[in-house]
Amino acid sequence: MSSSGLLAADETKTIWNEFWKLGEARANVPGIRARVMLTQPALPNQRQFVVETGSGHHLLVDDTAGGTGPKPIELVAAALAGCTAFDVITILRGKKRQDVTGYEVRVEAEQAERPPQAFVAVRIHHIVTGRDVDPAAVGEAIHISEEKYCSVEAMLKHNAVVRTTFEVINENTASAAGS
Repeated sequence: MSSSGLLAADETKTIWNEFWKLGEARANVPGIRARVMLTQPALPNQRQFVVETGSGHHLLVDDTAGGTGPKPIELVAAALAGCTAFDVITILRGKKRQDVTGYEVRVEAEQAERPPQAFVAVRIHHIVTGRDVDPAAVGEAIHISEEKYCSVEAMLKHNAVVRTTFEVINENTASAAGS
């Protein structure tokens, strides 16, 4: 390894081989894979990448100047919204038997001023629409997601203050309640 912490090509290959062996030893444990590839390597100022997820999906990531896809850090906010949304809607419609007809999760994050500009504060706002939806059930579903299931939030909590709010819009009464 060089003094800068960068590995030579042969060292990198050795590290990856050991990494994949570890994965083989844990064959019953699901892993997450992704790779990014520069889309136009011949263009020296171009920084657009295509992302390939382990499940075979593709998307572009770019910087603000290129503007052809989200910045990678935006995907972290989107991943948080999606992660908690899957948990909460599953709990509300399943265990809590709530008649949810619409659901939205909004995430806003503040980044540190200096690199690596990690998230330092995150606000998550859930908007649940339905018929006779119980605000207590929504609050409990969110709490379960935060404390037990949402792996993205679990990672972010180590560096950021996470604040969650919600509102319930009952279609039959057209009134809102929240916390």
